[in-house]
Amino acid sequence: MSQELGDECMKQIADKDRKELEAKLADVFNEKINSLSTELREILLDDMVTAFENRLNVLNKAAQKTAN
Repeated sequence: MSQELGDECMKQIADKDRKELEAKLADVFNEKINSLSTELREILLDDMVTAFENRLNVLNKAAQKTAN
């Protein structure tokens, strides 16, 4: 498998995981976001997942710096 195909497989896995996380967040926050329109719920859930991923990236980079 070429590197390009490997990267694409990882992207698909990441997209699948992202959708799974969005679904779990929707379940957890269902009562709080139920009054929002479908479009606003989708935007909010996407933003929450993005913020979580960004925070993980920052923390992982900080952990790598302290490990070195």
